[in-house]
Amino acid sequence: MNSYDVKDEILINSGFLNGLRVKDAIPAVIQKINKLGLGKETINFRLRDAIFSRQRYWGEPFPVYFKDGVAVTLHESELPLCLPEVDAYLPTETGEPPLARAKNWKTREGYPLETNTMPGFAGSSGYYLRYMDPRNNREYFSEKAVNYWQDVDLYIGGDEHAVGHLIYSRFWNKFLFDIGLSVKEEPYKRLVNQGKIQGRSSIVYRIRGTNKFVSRGLKELHDTLPMHVDVNIVNNDILDLDAFRAWRSDLADAEFVLEEGRYLCGFAVEKMSKSLYNTINPDQLIEKYGADTFRLYEMFLGPLEQSKPWDTNGIEGVFRFMRKFWRLFHDEHNQFIVSDEKPDLPELRILHKTIKKIQDDIERLSFNTAVSTFMICVNELAVLKCNKRAILSDLVVLITPYAPHIAEELWNQLGHTESVSGSSFPVFKPEYLTESTFEYPVSFNGKTRFKLELPVDLSPAEIEKAALEARESEKWLEGKPPRKVIVVPKKIINIVL
Repeated sequence: MNSYDVKDEILINSGFLNGLRVKDAIPAVIQKINKLGLGKETINFRLRDAIFSRQRYWGEPFPVYFKDGVAVTLHESELPLCLPEVDAYLPTETGEPPLARAKNWKTREGYPLETNTMPGFAGSSGYYLRYMDPRNNREYFSEKAVNYWQDVDLYIGGDEHAVGHLIYSRFWNKFLFDIGLSVKEEPYKRLVNQGKIQGRSSIVYRIRGTNKFVSRGLKELHDTLPMHVDVNIVNNDILDLDAFRAWRSDLADAEFVLEEGRYLCGFAVEKMSKSLYNTINPDQLIEKYGADTFRLYEMFLGPLEQSKPWDTNGIEGVFRFMRKFWRLFHDEHNQFIVSDEKPDLPELRILHKTIKKIQDDIERLSFNTAVSTFMICVNELAVLKCNKRAILSDLVVLITPYAPHIAEELWNQLGHTESVSGSSFPVFKPEYLTESTFEYPVSFNGKTRFKLELPVDLSPAEIEKAALEARESEKWLEGKPPRKVIVVPKKIINIVL
């Protein structure tokens, strides 16, 4: 049963509020207070992390000096106020901020400048506006530049980022809009919050009061306490016993109750955290698989906006795809075998089907399905043993945003001296996807018996005639005329006996 403070519940024993839901009662109370003259409705605005001054070196210095103990702002002609050189970025021995170490940190008249600095979000809140006119040495940005660019088309950041930086960037932008600098009240046309990469924690089970650990399938037989363990000493849920004993000094004499000679860990999908020992070091994976495989696997994990559990074991499949992609260009001896032979229609159909799908996926920010499309394309080209330059060159350009390193290498091997990143996106040609034939499943009494490829422009009567005259139909017709033939163009043929 829910408590009575749940906002969807109905109030009782509350006088004039009886029968109202909590969310409706709140404005009713405010209205009553206003009417009785006991108070008035107001909105309180709160900035998160509103402490603006920082006692550190990094950050913009305040353009403030002290004259006879009174804070005075520098004249605009003396801006920008830049950070001075200091001998150390640590506080002084007397506890003052690092800027107090700077020599002559004073105005021309000799008045001391403020030694605190602004926080990181001060400068970063409006950086996107500076991108509009980065080489302007006279002003933040010109009127011409801001009227041309106006605002940001797409901003991608995590949800924690959204409640930090993005709150301040909106605050900054609205202030700049109010004083006539920004031409848009809101800084971003579209905001997408990417989901977190979650960790797959590994768990061992210690028998209470001992230094003995029982495998997960046997834990119900003992009184155990779960304990998180470093995922880097676990492979496919199998614990490395020697590495576990070496992991911490208190585990050096650990004993184990095994299943079929192995210790199987439990697991849980949780937020990546050092305290849960489930963080992954990208450097180790990049060293083993390469940066392109790592990038592709991160995108392959799932939709951009959803949180996704990381599983190092899954990266192997993406690594195999990368090797298969490489083999389109090379033989078993790693010799470059790309030919200048003219591509045929099936190869062009595969390429342009891929171009269209990748283009659509990029527009929808559906990167996981784009990676799947690349995998399908490479498999289909491998079946055709396609090594033709006209096909593979466009494929290299397509995959560049996803796997830039291998793309650059292959682009160079294809004879180009410039970077592939400057190439135009391949043009989709719909005529290559126009099918001239359709493969009909032919059913007898609802059961598919064979398939029959026919031109797509045949009439239903012509399709029926071709199906009945097909050599494979003789077995099922047994010389008897069918009772009925159902033809659904570009779908099915069903012969009822």
